[in-house]
Amino acid sequence: MGPLFEKYRPRTFKDVVGQAEAVKQIRAILKRQWGGRAYWLAGESGTGKTSLARIIAHQGAESFFVEEFDSPAALMEAPVQKRIETGMHLYAAGKGGRAFIINEAHGLRKPEIRWLLGLLERIPSHVAVLFTTTRESGQLWCDAQTDAAPLLSRCICIDLACNSRTLGAFARAAKRIAQAEGLDGAPASAYQQLAKDCRGNFRMMLQRIEARQMVTAKSNRKKSKKGS
Repeated sequence: MGPLFEKYRPRTFKDVVGQAEAVKQIRAILKRQWGGRAYWLAGESGTGKTSLARIIAHQGAESFFVEEFDSPAALMEAPVQKRIETGMHLYAAGKGGRAFIINEAHGLRKPEIRWLLGLLERIPSHVAVLFTTTRESGQLWCDAQTDAAPLLSRCICIDLACNSRTLGAFARAAKRIAQAEGLDGAPASAYQQLAKDCRGNFRMMLQRIEARQMVTAKSNRKKSKKGS
């Protein structure tokens, strides 16, 4: 069956929860052009960065031609760089495009950045490169040792929200999923509290629901007072 966060991972823009502005921005970009671009998706953990990156990637590339890296360190392996550089010049079957997703992009260092700059200088129109990071765009570029500003200047930056509106959307979606899975039994306020306790991490919310850990911070404080 798999964990709930994978079962309910959004596969289309319509499935995305709590990121209406980001989706609107992405749709507008895609109307003009999908490939020949690099996308930079920044947001808190569990807000939907990787899901959105995959949805964007599949707009122009079949699943077989979407390659995902869990960390930037993997990019420094010579066979990987050669495969990417070769693949970028080949059209793929089906939709014709190729996409490369690089997660945890805040871990990029000078060697990877130098290589990526050269790669993005000649990115073909049938290729999309997508970066995801848990840090705000500006935070990464303040490191003088990294000097990644030139890389960011070549990317379309998309910031994912994590505000009260997002938390409300996550709470409602979590309750719907819990009901569908026969795991519901808590009032709406409990899901709202869960969203706050998890700091907008929807993946963590679903993990707690699946583990039947709908104990809120407020409940824990009450128990602590009784214990004392």
